[in-house]
Amino acid sequence: MTGLKAARSMELQHAVRRASDLTEEQAGLGADRMLPVLPELRELLPGRGLRRGSTVAVAPSGAPGCGGATSLLLALLAAASSEGSWCAVVGMPTLGMAAAAEMGIALARLALVPHPGPQWTTVTGALLDGFDVVVAAPTGPVAAAVRQQLAARARQRGSVLVPFGDWDGADVVLSPVEGAWLGLGRGHGRLRCRELSITARGRGAAARPRRVTVWLPAPSGPVGVPEPAAVSPPGPTPHHAGQARAHLRVVR
Repeated sequence: MTGLKAARSMELQHAVRRASDLTEEQAGLGADRMLPVLPELRELLPGRGLRRGSTVAVAPSGAPGCGGATSLLLALLAAASSEGSWCAVVGMPTLGMAAAAEMGIALARLALVPHPGPQWTTVTGALLDGFDVVVAAPTGPVAAAVRQQLAARARQRGSVLVPFGDWDGADVVLSPVEGAWLGLGRGHGRLRCRELSITARGRGAAARPRRVTVWLPAPSGPVGVPEPAAVSPPGPTPHHAGQARAHLRVVR
């Protein structure tokens, strides 16, 4: 039985390596140490992108009523995926493919392992061998030795490990801390956009805390500046659609 498991693990790693070599664009990205992110998120990251070999965690804030962690995760993958990078997501069975596509993620270059089971560490490590960005969502606490092993694997392979949830030792931790939906009036209207504040903390070049406020989603798309004609002077309350504050604020 052990031999069968080992054989399957080797087959998975071999398949992952083949997937990463499918396009010339993928080979070109291998020489670049920085993968792109959307302009709205660049100020959160050292080097203004996803550095190959790094661990960038996305962690829910825990603040009452503040969601947005999954939207932030998809936004983090969008630019790299749309420009040719291969991404994988492990352990997120409820991740919506429609939402991923609307965010700009290329579904043809997105691998999903929704139920990795007790071998999620082996699966994640194998994917780090051949994919540019690997999201890992463990279902419980992760031992320090396992975190260090996966981070070392990412450094060796030049991939980006993106834990979804609390992850001690990450180079950068991104977390939504405050959010407000816009669009609803008093008994009428519909949700149109969300103003979401995101913080970044980390170590080394990311030791200085940073914070940005973005629209996620924006009135005119997943993440983006609304058309000037759609913007009215700021109102006193957030329920007026289009009467939004600055699209992006950076606190250094």
